[in-house]
Amino acid sequence: MRKSVVAIVGRPNVGKSTIFNRLVGERISIVEDIPGVTRDRIYAQAEWLTTTFSLIDTGGIEIGDEPLLVQMRHQAEIAIDEADVIIFLVNGREGITAADEEVAKLLYKSNKPIVLGVNKIDNQEMRENIYEYYSLGFGEPFPISGSHGLGLGDLLDEVVGHFPEKEEETKDEETIYFSLIGRPNVGKSSLVNAMLNEERVIVSEIEGTTRDAIDTHLHRDDQDFVIIDTAGMRKRGKVYETTEKYSVLRALKAIERSDVVLVLLDAETGIREQDKKIAGYAHDAGRAIVIVINKWDTIETDDKTMKEFEANVRAHFQYLDYAPIVFLSAKTKKRLHTLLPAIKLASENHAKRVPTNVLNDVIMDALAMNPTPTMKGQRLKVLYTTQVAVKPPGFVVFVNDPELMHFSYQRFLENKIRDAFGFVGTPIKLFPRRRQ
Repeated sequence: MRKSVVAIVGRPNVGKSTIFNRLVGERISIVEDIPGVTRDRIYAQAEWLTTTFSLIDTGGIEIGDEPLLVQMRHQAEIAIDEADVIIFLVNGREGITAADEEVAKLLYKSNKPIVLGVNKIDNQEMRENIYEYYSLGFGEPFPISGSHGLGLGDLLDEVVGHFPEKEEETKDEETIYFSLIGRPNVGKSSLVNAMLNEERVIVSEIEGTTRDAIDTHLHRDDQDFVIIDTAGMRKRGKVYETTEKYSVLRALKAIERSDVVLVLLDAETGIREQDKKIAGYAHDAGRAIVIVINKWDTIETDDKTMKEFEANVRAHFQYLDYAPIVFLSAKTKKRLHTLLPAIKLASENHAKRVPTNVLNDVIMDALAMNPTPTMKGQRLKVLYTTQVAVKPPGFVVFVNDPELMHFSYQRFLENKIRDAFGFVGTPIKLFPRRRQ
């Protein structure tokens, strides 16, 4: 089911990022100590009552060195294109400014629901200041305070009330849905064409020439695939894809719909920070992952080159140690035959279930090999393990006290499960629980 998307739009210094952080709550402040993951705060999941939605902070979108008004226009255009509902944020201490009116003019044309938030209204006396904002033409202004968290409930009630009716996406369980993600010009469209053996997608050396995400069906060796091409970097000809953060935003929608995500890297230009950001989102979403090194034909190779490149990838993406690495050239189709089997294997492992009795035998053997640690005079006791989820596989480990499960011992158990059952290409998750 597709999540609704909400964007926060407004001129600088109205408190967009403060409101963003408030709305996503603790989730944005969680910093995982995983080497190689670079966090980016332009996008996060937020929740109000029983509704989960995606939130965009356009204040985090910086469009090169362009003048302020041009940047504001581009930011608003991104929000208009991507969002189901837009929060138009103004500063209640400063009154309506010319810049507010510029943003308002763009939003008038959007045909999207606009919810007007008047920020920095920190007390009852200041609420008298909100009436002038009716003149912006977006209906009732909602007085809020990002710094104190005031009024956000009423604002969110209005936002959620504008969400479109939820539509279930009907997916054939036998079909493998996979997407291609990566920064511009790593060869996503070329790889799609190579797999299809036809020029189905326009290919260009200019970054960002794919107009929209395209679903394409592929049948090979009695297996149906759906390719979700996510290159969509230049939507309707607008030139706001110069910000690298925007490509992350475009990739996130496709990741949600995928069983397997191909993280494309460019063998010629090497690994960039943006590669880590995009791959990190796929990992966080719990998708199966295959790392694809494209343009391998551009590299002078010997018998050590591939191993050295793989070691470099593993060093940069330590949290993706489960992901297979495929080297190929979309242009020459060299080694292309290795890709679909890797996708199929990752998908099968993503949906794999293991018998409970066999799983517990593996855990008992692991405990005998490496006894549980002692913390504060108490020893961890692992009582029973059972699989509770697939896509990705999830396991509940019943213990005497979850606080005694050190992350290093949890990692040890994860590795033993991998050694026994494979799970190549998919993350797995362990959940320590106290046995009632």
